[in-house]
Amino acid sequence: MNGTMILEHLYIVLLSVAFTVVIGLPLGVLAYMKKSVRAAVLWTVDILQTVPALALLGMIMVFLGAGKPTVMIGLVLYSLLPVVHNTYLGLSDIEPAIKEAADGMGMSRTYRLLHVEIPIAFPVIFTGIRIATVTSIGVAVFATFVGGGGLGSIIYRGIHIQNMQLILSGTLSLMAMAVLFDSGMAYIEKRLYRRGTVKSDKH
Repeated sequence: MNGTMILEHLYIVLLSVAFTVVIGLPLGVLAYMKKSVRAAVLWTVDILQTVPALALLGMIMVFLGAGKPTVMIGLVLYSLLPVVHNTYLGLSDIEPAIKEAADGMGMSRTYRLLHVEIPIAFPVIFTGIRIATVTSIGVAVFATFVGGGGLGSIIYRGIHIQNMQLILSGTLSLMAMAVLFDSGMAYIEKRLYRRGTVKSDKH
């Protein structure tokens, strides 16, 4: 195993998570603001999460062929649930008094959303991003089956030639990566919640 495969795995995961946030955050906001599409949006991301990751990648590969784009699209679709749900829940759980105060100050709906509601809900949203990131690290193992590379290729090779050392090296690398990201993002998450609590106490 070499550093190139680790970097390749990181590249796939981080780029996929970035796209997940870019797509998932607006979908969560849409579910929050538009009751008419709320059920459809939340139901769709729920269904996507129930599809086995390898099967999802296989279906995408039929249309796009093998390669990293197939892997990234699969990871985005598979990781939307926590980002969309946490965005919706974070915004929905804001106290009505805060929203009424913002309306009383003459804020428009959009201004209130961007400058009041999303900042307050961001710790909850960040929790969803953290879950999506850790999930993507594990699911990206299947990238090797659709020509995406990454650490999964080491594990697959080890299984194919029955080499326990390769299997363990790939698995331990994945575990270390997941723990590192989870711990780092958990620390940031606690800081965000703590800062939100301090601001609430001041008000």
